[in-house]
Amino acid sequence: MAPKAAALVLVLLAISGSRADVNPDDVASVIWKYFTELGSNAKDTVDQLQQTEISKQLNTLLKSNLQSVSAYAEDLQERLVPFAIELQGRLEQDSQRLREQIQRELRELQAKLAPFADEVHQKIGTNIRQLQAKLSPYAEELRSQVDRSAGELQRALEPYAAELRERLQDNTDSIKTSLSPYADRLQQQIDGGVESLKERLSPMADELKAQVEQSVAELRRGLSPYAQEVQDGLNRQLESLTMQMERAAEELRSRLATSSEELRAQLSPLAQELREAASGDAESLRQRLAPLAQQLEQRVGQTLETFRQQAAPFGETFGKQLVQRLEEMRGKLDSGAAGVEDHLELLEKEVREKVAAFLSTVPPPQN
Repeated sequence: MAPKAAALVLVLLAISGSRADVNPDDVASVIWKYFTELGSNAKDTVDQLQQTEISKQLNTLLKSNLQSVSAYAEDLQERLVPFAIELQGRLEQDSQRLREQIQRELRELQAKLAPFADEVHQKIGTNIRQLQAKLSPYAEELRSQVDRSAGELQRALEPYAAELRERLQDNTDSIKTSLSPYADRLQQQIDGGVESLKERLSPMADELKAQVEQSVAELRRGLSPYAQEVQDGLNRQLESLTMQMERAAEELRSRLATSSEELRAQLSPLAQELREAASGDAESLRQRLAPLAQQLEQRVGQTLETFRQQAAPFGETFGKQLVQRLEEMRGKLDSGAAGVEDHLELLEKEVREKVAAFLSTVPPPQN
């Protein structure tokens, strides 16, 4: 079995085997991620969706993992096998149908909007400027929160370096006895600082997502009067735009969480090194600790500075992504030409809807 297929096995087992409350979006995400990762780009993905190898691999990976912790999970996995095969068959048809439908609707929308090209350009341009104006304070606040939180954590950890240098003046037995509790306190301070950082940064992704939703709603109101007879086409383009922007907001949330955990992973070895030093022979204890005492403050500072440089620009990057999406939409409305990405986004939406509909038909577990 291919590595990606094997990974899909594990995630599907985690979804369907570890709990009775199955989240349809989780199942859809796993299946769609598996489909898209088969290709190196959007064009490859569309081509891969036509291949029967997908259904063969899904059939193998699900049937080979029916052993589970509950009869409900086993029943669900048995149902997933034919559903996955049927879904692949539907994708072959839906892929081409959606491609043609989107292209047709976009041509009709472009023709309808052509007499109002200047007004449409102005509306989208205004929307871009308003979005930039709304996002700018959030990007600045995100940068400030990163700087402030990193600074607070650095100040909270600075006394530990001074304390360690002072402890080196004690006798060896005293140092050895106190070192392990000292390392534990250092780790607790690191963990508490990182958790506080995550709590501060996570809500900002929600706030940015709310601004995105408001921006798309304003764009819809601005363009709707020019597309009276082709509202379906406009709605589909705005739906695609919303999916792109929401995905960017989720990526921002994920990047912030990942950067915070990476910060924890980079700081935690300091405490571990202290524990390892305490576990060695007493005679060379001072020799092992002296470099750590000298380097602790410097290593903390360098690690936090790297975090600042990495995480602080996330807000600006997010804003640029959204502006790029709006510019791309303006280009599509001008040319009447859809990209493969449009087709894939709506195909993914259909996959999610079909997975949710399928799981709603599975009887709940018996208590």
